Amino acid sequence: MSAEHNPMRRDADRSSIEWKVSNSQVDYPASIALMEQRVAEISLGQANELVWLLEHPPIYTAGTSAKDADLIDERFPVFRTGRGGQFTYHGPGQRVGYVMLDLKRRRADIRAFIHGLEQWVIATLATFDVKGERRVGRVGIWVARADREDKIAAIGVRVRRWVTYHGVSLNVSPDLSHFSGIVPCGVREHGVTSLADLGVHVSMVDVDAAMKKAFLEVF
Repeated sequence: MSAEHNPMRRDADRSSIEWKVSNSQVDYPASIALMEQRVAEISLGQANELVWLLEHPPIYTAGTSAKDADLIDERFPVFRTGRGGQFTYHGPGQRVGYVMLDLKRRRADIRAFIHGLEQWVIATLATFDVKGERRVGRVGIWVARADREDKIAAIGVRVRRWVTYHGVSLNVSPDLSHFSGIVPCGVREHGVTSLADLGVHVSMVDVDAAMKKAFLEVF
């Protein structure tokens, strides 16, 4: 997708985007503190935009729309967070992409930004010949299977002074039983999957490379 046809890249220099990859698990409160600080610096023009790829230890996070009834088994620490969405799981084998972009430099349109995040995941999955799809009324990216549809990636964002944070989580090879403690994103009638569950066994390094390539194409 060219810059001329991509509204999220208007007036933005992609060389200003910094990439950070954490190869060890990052404590969730520490990640929130870093994002909060970076968002403030970006808003003041004191830092470049940032995409941060990482893994968390097993946790559940609750977005602003989370319902207490969707926390079935508090088997892992639960963090209430200011991102949009409901309950989700983070843990080893899942690549989280935190995206801190200045929408004033791109396009002050949150819907367009979320659409871009969806396209980022879809393009990443296509690298591994997996067809990720949007579904009306359901947040995240889904994979159609023989007899059902499963969620392979979650999306939850927050925007402060037109600077974004939080982002996406892509299931590469997590323990899918860890999702059983919650109703992921409030959707009870569908399940979750991962690249490994679909028979696609790739390293996190391969996933990172695919995510970076796809991100620069979309954003």
